[in-house]
Amino acid sequence: MHWHVFAIGKPKLGFARDGIEEYATRLRPLAAVTIEYLKPGAGEEESAALLRRSEGMYRVALDERGAQFTSRDFAAKVSQWEQDRIKDIALLIGGADGHSAALRGKADMSWALGKLTLQHELALVVLMEQIYRAYAIKAGLPYHRD
Repeated sequence: MHWHVFAIGKPKLGFARDGIEEYATRLRPLAAVTIEYLKPGAGEEESAALLRRSEGMYRVALDERGAQFTSRDFAAKVSQWEQDRIKDIALLIGGADGHSAALRGKADMSWALGKLTLQHELALVVLMEQIYRAYAIKAGLPYHRD
């Protein structure tokens, strides 16, 4: 399974860039992850760009209205996607205005990292850490503690 992370705008915060790179490096031996930054624009334009880039992939919109999981539940969800032979998963992170109703309607799933609204650069760091955590759980690595 290949993870495609599509985010609006390149991270400007140094700590966010460092965190994203840290978890991307940790994930390399465990999973294929590609991060692509799309050009910021108006809300509808951003959502349209995310939909174009994720065409044909299983789409997961990161949205505060989405389903919430524990880390173990998310690891189980990853295993289920693997069993379902989903080849490409697109994780969609919107810009400051979030996602349009059209994008939310075309997503296969909406996922909330929590009830808080997160700044999109911070959301990307949290997302990368949770993907790493899911694979660490699946591999039995001593990273996650219940």
